[in-house]
Amino acid sequence: MRALTPLSIRPPFAAYAHGVEVPAGLRWVCTSGQLGLTPDDTLPDDVEAQAAQCFANCAAILAEAGMTPADVVRI
Repeated sequence: MRALTPLSIRPPFAAYAHGVEVPAGLRWVCTSGQLGLTPDDTLPDDVEAQAAQCFANCAAILAEAGMTPADVVRI
């Protein structure tokens, strides 16, 4: 992937790029919206634990495709 940060616009405020170019021929994985539910349908008590479970669920989907969170382009 190639970071896109044109000199004609203001640089990003932090360590990110305004855009990312994904070369032709690369695989993509798109997921549906994920909830913070555990595999046994338990909903964690607080929002932080629910968010952690949501990201764990996303990581499991990526792992199923042989990918990691490092391959994420957009959330």
